[in-house]
Amino acid sequence: MSDDMSKFFAQMMEQGQKMAAAFAPALEGVDVKGFEKLFPTMPKEMLETWFGKTFNPEGLDARTRLLVTIAALTVLGAQGEPQLRLTIRQALTAGATKREVAEVILQMSMFGGLPAMQKALEIAQAVFAETEEKAP
Repeated sequence: MSDDMSKFFAQMMEQGQKMAAAFAPALEGVDVKGFEKLFPTMPKEMLETWFGKTFNPEGLDARTRLLVTIAALTVLGAQGEPQLRLTIRQALTAGATKREVAEVILQMSMFGGLPAMQKALEIAQAVFAETEEKAP
């Protein structure tokens, strides 16, 4: 990897780590060395989109981004179940309320259909129960 590409990559990873910490504080200390082996083979435009343009510090905050992601995963239906569980946990960590999560899911019934909305609500309720069990 060229020196310029290395600097570019380091800057994007730093910005991405800041956003990841906002999404889920537990990710703050994650070692990204494993990702470096994959990224040099990816085009600059792809890296820029994921880290440079997507994770815009002046853009949406983590809470809002996660609520939008919950909406998209709800519409996807059952194929996004593992990602939906994780995203709901992250949204709660980032400051979203259970009511906000439920409202976003309910709103998606007109786009993803009632079965997708119902499944997403079941997943949300399970995540809510898990987080209540772990609370001190």
